[in-house]
Amino acid sequence: MKTMETYAVSFGNVTRHVPVHEPMPGVHIPLVSFLGDVELTRVFAEQLAKHVPAETQMLVTVETSPIPLAHVIASMVGLPYLVVRKHRRSYMERPLIQEVESFMLGKKDVLWLDSRVAEKMLNQKLTLITDVVASGGTMAAMERLVRRAGGEVVGRLAAFRQGEPETEVFALAELPVL
Repeated sequence: MKTMETYAVSFGNVTRHVPVHEPMPGVHIPLVSFLGDVELTRVFAEQLAKHVPAETQMLVTVETSPIPLAHVIASMVGLPYLVVRKHRRSYMERPLIQEVESFMLGKKDVLWLDSRVAEKMLNQKLTLITDVVASGGTMAAMERLVRRAGGEVVGRLAAFRQGEPETEVFALAELPVL
């Protein structure tokens, strides 16, 4: 059995040894997940919550790993949050869809927003929350969905930046491309 390579990620007083993934030949990236990691989620959420613009009325995130992060931030700042899906669900009515190229997965992705969720964004000032921003493709696609739903993006926050994203995003820490 092959031993999985890991990378040490530290923030505040929390350190995690995360797996390293090869999305494309010769490109290795640390995979940080907030799912099930209360301590890591809280330490990042406490700092990101301080950067939510005051005019924000609602937070928006994408499934899956950033959901706990958005949830904790929302509870800290007292705002609701919405989730953009990466797969169509049978209950979705007239969903808005947006293609996005995902560096993390090395493939194209599609974002789905149920029309009933989109209606909640109308005339709202929203801050986008994610775990890792690399190229900025997913963040840009979320922003396009928000605009199509009639909302206005007033902030873009990420726990980690990996490389130089094309979209302006405030991030707390850097992750290398190995």
